[in-house]
Amino acid sequence: MVKERCYLAFSSEQANKDDEWRFGKRWFNMSEENRVTSLCCSSCGITAVDDVKLKECATCDLVRYCSDACQKNHKSQHEEDCKKRAAELRDELLFKQPESRHDGDCPICMLPMPLDISKSTMMACCSKVVCNGCSHANMLREIEGKLQRKCPFCRKSVPTKNEPDEMMMKRIKANDPVAMTQWGKEQYEKGDYSSAFEYFTKAAALGSADAHGELADMYHNGRGVEQDEKKEMYHLEVAAIGGHHKARHNLGVHEWKNCRYERAVKHWIIAATQGLNISINSLMSAFKSGMMSKDNLAAALRAHQAAVDATKSPQREVAEDYYRNRRCR
Repeated sequence: MVKERCYLAFSSEQANKDDEWRFGKRWFNMSEENRVTSLCCSSCGITAVDDVKLKECATCDLVRYCSDACQKNHKSQHEEDCKKRAAELRDELLFKQPESRHDGDCPICMLPMPLDISKSTMMACCSKVVCNGCSHANMLREIEGKLQRKCPFCRKSVPTKNEPDEMMMKRIKANDPVAMTQWGKEQYEKGDYSSAFEYFTKAAALGSADAHGELADMYHNGRGVEQDEKKEMYHLEVAAIGGHHKARHNLGVHEWKNCRYERAVKHWIIAATQGLNISINSLMSAFKSGMMSKDNLAAALRAHQAAVDATKSPQREVAEDYYRNRRCR
């Protein structure tokens, strides 16, 4: 069979529903020139027909190739555009508003977790983080019913003095990234930075945004590892994409120090809409410096308040009063 070459302009009339189904909506919305590129090898011009299969550039979505040889031959012509498009794609992902924070919702009441970590507890038996409102409500139920104390989520008996560590290690052996991250934090507090780094690295590989945030801190402070700004920024970005509000704020601080004010404000707006108070303070400073409009600041303030209100409930307020009175005794 003679292989067709894609030298003719692609007609926009051919962009019908069959084409959309075959190539996807991104292709359907392309310009005529880009459609031609997507249907042909960018090096030799062979059309994607029958036995000719084209593969996209692994870094960008601008070009396709029929073979590794064509990709290698076209590298010098494509390299600059590839880097530029890769940076654009990275920014699209980086500045996309996360659906939720990295810590998610309480698995019992299904409300967003409080930003104050002292208002939630991680259960060693199942590695679930439960808000104090649900933990307190479960405790009251057990007291009133004279029941044995159990985990509010998995209903296992509350561990004795030495059992929490054993349960945690069991969860770690099951490749639980939450348990790995928590254990890494404990090792970090003890000064065992090498062990902390090991557990954070394993948890990050399993997709833990919290672990990426911890690794960024280690590379920033140079504890257990050599200071490395490039690796710090990588882990901050991955954590921020995963919904880590503090990592997002720190990215804004980094951009501000490097005089990239627009990018800094974008990061702080996202962190503020996740409920982070310190990002509101940074946005106020940006507004006073003339780097942010009054309308954008007002919108960020409304979104911040909405995020904070979403974490509140009567059950959590009762628990907060209980623990506050307990501390005052």
